[in-house]
Amino acid sequence: MKQHREHRLGVTETTLVNRHLKLDSSDLDAIEAAVSDIDELFGIDSVSFDGKKRKLHLAYDASRLCLDCVEEILEKHAVEISRDWWNRFKEEHYRFVDQNVKDNAKIEPWSCH
Repeated sequence: MKQHREHRLGVTETTLVNRHLKLDSSDLDAIEAAVSDIDELFGIDSVSFDGKKRKLHLAYDASRLCLDCVEEILEKHAVEISRDWWNRFKEEHYRFVDQNVKDNAKIEPWSCH
């Protein structure tokens, strides 16, 4: 049996996505400030930073937020996202999926019955 989990206001289970990005910044104060600002976004379900792996973990409603919103906050705090090929590949994939979720959330479901 699937366990029901409560989500924050503005987050719907069907449009919830999880993202993981490697950061290149070593300024932990800036990362902490960015995580705090991201945590205040409407549509964010959770955000955390794993200092050992240097990874930012995000869960958000892709019909309300997108990766670009998060990256704007990281830029504001001068927190760099890793530019290795795998991270860049994931970013592009995340953007594609986020846009797809947003587009599909606007479409009214239909039935042939």
